[in-house]
Amino acid sequence: MALLKREEWYDLTRTTNWSVKYVQEDEMFPEEMSGSRGIPAEVWETYDEPYKVSYPEYVSIQREKDSGAYSVKAALERDAFVDRADPGWVSTMIAHYGAIALAEYAASTAEGRMARFAKAPGNRNMAVFGMMDENRHAQIQLFFPHANIKRNRQWDWAHRAYHTNSWASIAARSFFDDIMMTRDAVSVSIMLTFGFETGFTNMQFLGLAADAAEAGDHTFASLISSVQTDESRHAQQGGPSLKILIANGKKEEAQTMVDAAIWRAWKLFSVLTGPILDYYTPLEARKQSFKEFMEEWIVAQFERQLLDLGLDKPWYWDEFIRALDETHHGMHLGVWYWRPTVWWNPAAGVTPAEREWLEEKYPGWNETWGQCWDVIVENLQDGKPELTGPETLPTICNMSNIPIVGTPGNGWNVKDYPLEYEGRLYHFGSEPDRWCFQIDPDRYKGHMNFIDRFLSGEIQPPDLAGGLSYMGLRPGEMGDDAHGYAWVEAYSQKIDDVA
Repeated sequence: MALLKREEWYDLTRTTNWSVKYVQEDEMFPEEMSGSRGIPAEVWETYDEPYKVSYPEYVSIQREKDSGAYSVKAALERDAFVDRADPGWVSTMIAHYGAIALAEYAASTAEGRMARFAKAPGNRNMAVFGMMDENRHAQIQLFFPHANIKRNRQWDWAHRAYHTNSWASIAARSFFDDIMMTRDAVSVSIMLTFGFETGFTNMQFLGLAADAAEAGDHTFASLISSVQTDESRHAQQGGPSLKILIANGKKEEAQTMVDAAIWRAWKLFSVLTGPILDYYTPLEARKQSFKEFMEEWIVAQFERQLLDLGLDKPWYWDEFIRALDETHHGMHLGVWYWRPTVWWNPAAGVTPAEREWLEEKYPGWNETWGQCWDVIVENLQDGKPELTGPETLPTICNMSNIPIVGTPGNGWNVKDYPLEYEGRLYHFGSEPDRWCFQIDPDRYKGHMNFIDRFLSGEIQPPDLAGGLSYMGLRPGEMGDDAHGYAWVEAYSQKIDDVA
């Protein structure tokens, strides 16, 4: 076989279907796990994965990636970059590790479901490698931050976040449980690898890798690049599944899964990636704005892929495009204002120079979000920091599990999209959020977001202190301004220069 060309043996080695004798096919591949949707096994055998790799090749490539990432870490460890890095960039790393590391472990379970129950042999083969990918991603993104726990207990949230009831953890678990842990193999291949990984994880890792290199954090850049190259490979599993569904009369169902996954992923990343790219990253290290990155890696990419596959753009596409100018600014302002409720120190990112950049990238920013920050700056200058922090909790969407936001100022457009179902009133931050609930209400109806738990009496005492305790945030872990409010001095200096 070593003398044969790959194309002469690859299909034979990965086509592992066989005729079962001791059980029925539907016992070996139960519908609730495989999701074959009545499509015959011989049709699933036509699944053609675009990225082909053998086990020896995989091991060799992964060994090189690990050697590179760990070698860079070892070589630069004495440089103590973390100790001299911009605090906003340090917060970026802490937020990223807490939000991503254990989600990678969960993804290995989702890949395992495809590896065992997918009827397409090509899907099973790719998923085996995907399962190993995700396990590696979790391990490396737990190992790297562990070395920094001696510096700050917030680094420990790389491991702790998903084991707590932090509102951000509740939101992330709700999304990942939906697309990874509670779906059949075909749905996982579409909602996880196509709807989520093809665009949103690539955006997170590509964007952070570029900014990390600009910020001088070559350890983090090497790590993130190492992970992203794996993601770009096993993210290819959903496309062939979509082609088979569409060719066999299942386009409407496929479209619904894609639309729901994209919207839910967008809302979660608006609170994670948006603030990081536009506010936390030092100004001189920003390669692109969040909107520019989204337009390049999500809008253009998904439009092209959806149409090439024979699907339509999601029905809410115009709303999605509009929200790129708005949503993440509201999420950032909310996270900074409710900073004690997160495990990282949010960077305000609104010095006069940064505001000029924001106004350039988002015309009208100063007349909307800038007005809110004007009030915050004034209170800080007057020695009233207590007026820049929370006394109560915000309204949270019952689908995204993150605050309902909109544009302040003259364009004020904050709106609740309520729905009563089986005697319970639900609140949603947008029409697409409400639609996600309506397409499968029995899937979502029992979930309690953080505010639901607060109002039900689950959180005691029923105040902010009780909420922080419920979230598992301890002294030394609660967020505060990343720069210790030093950025406010730039406003005083500007006034002195004018005078």
